[in-house]
Amino acid sequence: MNNRILRKGVLKVGHNHSNIRSKDVSIDVLVDFTKKLYSSEKTRKLDSITDNKEKVLILHEIIAGKIKPDEVVEDGLDSLIEIIKDKLSDVAAKRYIEDGIKKEVLKRMETREKEYLNEMKLQVIKKHTGLENASTLRKYADLERMKQIKLSKSIMDVMRPKKQEEVIGQQNSVTALISKIASPFPQHVILYGPPGVGKTTAARLALDIAKARRYTPFGKNAKFVEVDATTLRWDPKESINPLLGSVHDPIFQGANKELAEMGVPEPKPGLVTEAHGGVLFIDEIGELDVMFQNKLLKVLEDKKVKFDSSYYDINNENIPLYIKLLFEEGAPADFVLIGATTRSPEEINPALRSRCTEVFFNPLSGSDISVIVKNAANKLGAGISDEGAELISSYTYEARKAVNILADCYSTMICDSCEDKDSEISTDCIKDVISKGRFVPINKKKAESTKEVGRINGLGVNGFLGSVIEFEAVCFTREDEAGSVRFNDTAGSMTKDSLFNALSVVRKITGRNMNQFDIHVNCVGGGKVDGPSAGAAITCLVYSAVLERPARQDTCITGEISLRGTIKAVGGIVEKIHGAKRAGFKNVIIPEENKDEAKGLDGINIITAGNIQEMISFMFEE
Repeated sequence: MNNRILRKGVLKVGHNHSNIRSKDVSIDVLVDFTKKLYSSEKTRKLDSITDNKEKVLILHEIIAGKIKPDEVVEDGLDSLIEIIKDKLSDVAAKRYIEDGIKKEVLKRMETREKEYLNEMKLQVIKKHTGLENASTLRKYADLERMKQIKLSKSIMDVMRPKKQEEVIGQQNSVTALISKIASPFPQHVILYGPPGVGKTTAARLALDIAKARRYTPFGKNAKFVEVDATTLRWDPKESINPLLGSVHDPIFQGANKELAEMGVPEPKPGLVTEAHGGVLFIDEIGELDVMFQNKLLKVLEDKKVKFDSSYYDINNENIPLYIKLLFEEGAPADFVLIGATTRSPEEINPALRSRCTEVFFNPLSGSDISVIVKNAANKLGAGISDEGAELISSYTYEARKAVNILADCYSTMICDSCEDKDSEISTDCIKDVISKGRFVPINKKKAESTKEVGRINGLGVNGFLGSVIEFEAVCFTREDEAGSVRFNDTAGSMTKDSLFNALSVVRKITGRNMNQFDIHVNCVGGGKVDGPSAGAAITCLVYSAVLERPARQDTCITGEISLRGTIKAVGGIVEKIHGAKRAGFKNVIIPEENKDEAKGLDGINIITAGNIQEMISFMFEE
């Protein structure tokens, strides 16, 4: 094997003297080449060595590792030299490639030096100044200057109630709300009532009062987060969800640039998290999207919001801790929900109602509106007469609208007359504002102290607002029995059924044959009047027309009539009584079964009746 013998892993050294000269030359060449490739510190010991065997051993040690002299036997020196040659060839080739790459790098640096320097300058500038430049700094300065310019406070902020006693006409409702919020175990609440009666103001005051209580769970910094449900729209992609929160995936257009570059999704907590530890007030909660309602129910149960994204990798070490926490544990959302609506309870999601207690706000009376107007005028530093306050109250049911009218009157007085702002708002000024605003009186029907035949005042309710409905009838006697009955075509089917029930009841109690009369019944003002609650009023109306008996015009009637003459319970009693009181009626007759609902209502004489005879006795003073 080319004079090389392997014996027990030991190399042999031969004594072929003919090759000594060529070996010496090869070893010297290898030494010189090694000195060129390796540092002088490694090759220094080769200078003082003359023995070729030692030179080869040291060369092997430098290039491939140390080997013991006794491991080299006959003819083994040639093998070591071959090994050294191979190793040096590899090192030389590697060095050659490295030198070529360095030359290419230097060449590129020479050609693109300016471009690289400019990029480095931009990076340094961005690091110290971000994206700021002369244009952005100028816009920032403009905004700062604009912030220093402030007009006076909003007139509505000045007139808004700041204390519990300033919420007029809703003492019972506000007390009930506070009792449910200012408790060691606060409850979710839904507030029902007409618009502009103080629901939002009462909710704000309830939280302020609750924070002052010793046993309340609300902290001093508890937030009142308000949102209008009509502004919230469900996004099927869930890329935007201001109420519950959403996730901005890396591909999302508005995603954080740094996170997007790392492929990390960013959760965006919503209003429910912002309200954590406080109150989330949703105005017009009845208008909230059904999908939002379902998800809100889940949040109320879990007291947190969970986020999910296909881009989230639990094993990604580059994800910030807060993002890990939001994805793995969810965002905290432990708050008290207060929803306000002008809808009736039957129109609200039953699942949402079951998780909330309910508080009802009453319609405001004319005297309530007058007090609110006077209080608002005092806060403005302007006076207003009783006549002026009553005039404003005759044009609106809503406190908000009344205050808006007052604000218009105040501004008009200041602008037109250039008088001191603390002067009194005149009645003429109020009439002028009402005329320019084309306001319409809300109480077109007023009570009268007279009696009339074929005219009865009933009561209706629309939402949470009661109103007076005027019915009238004429009766013509016929010689035959081909009489007819006519009612408004726009009236509802149930109201027409009530008319037929009334004809039967009148025939029963009077003994008159209704077929001998042509009867025409009219609902003054038209419109669709439906429901059974007009039955008692229509019965008294037909009774007055057929018998030509004058009926009282200072009394309103509500109640369903049965064929047996019984007055049955109806809905909306509180609203109807408020409507009668606003129109100035002295009396209101309601079914006996509804008397408990009328407790605590004052300002009008409330009479209960169990049958039609009791009602007729009062209406016709029999």
